[in-house]
Amino acid sequence: MTNGLTLPATNGAVIGEDGVARCPWAGGPGVMRDYHDTEWGTPVTGESAYFERLTLEAFQSGLSWSTILNKREAFREVFAGFDPEAVAAYDETDVLRLMDEPRIVRNRRKIDATITNAGAVIDLRAHGGLEQFVLGFAPDVPPAPATLDELATTSPDSVALSKALKKHGFVFVGPTTMFALMEALGIFDPHLVGCHRRGSGRIEG
Repeated sequence: MTNGLTLPATNGAVIGEDGVARCPWAGGPGVMRDYHDTEWGTPVTGESAYFERLTLEAFQSGLSWSTILNKREAFREVFAGFDPEAVAAYDETDVLRLMDEPRIVRNRRKIDATITNAGAVIDLRAHGGLEQFVLGFAPDVPPAPATLDELATTSPDSVALSKALKKHGFVFVGPTTMFALMEALGIFDPHLVGCHRRGSGRIEG
């Protein structure tokens, strides 16, 4: 037992204090478990929803995901509900305002990247839009990891998505970040085999 969790020798899904099997990173109560149980791997729709998740994954780079989740509402507020047209119009005054905002991650490169990506999202409408563009890189054979050792951090599909987005002017969209984005959006089922959420998101096929 560790922190109230039963950790199996297989390094797979863990049984929490509530008797429910989950991916190990969501074993204990709190914001991470809530995110795991209600959102991670569940498909969303709409340009703003995709832009939000792309932005948050970029801000998460080098930080814990719990940090981003705890700041999520502030991110939504300062980035105008992730309306691409509003964010694309941000100027230096807006950047300085964001750099002075203690409720978000104050990283100038990531803030600039969000504004750049907002413009790229708008331009991508001529190619079917961000949602359909990302969905086009869904793997033909979705992964089905049973243990942490079987989890990947990149894939040929995330590498291809990264390259394609960069060609359309996006930044902070490396293969690892895009793999995390695909997991979060339910482009494929990211949950471990044995997790109670496995199979609850996108229907593969």
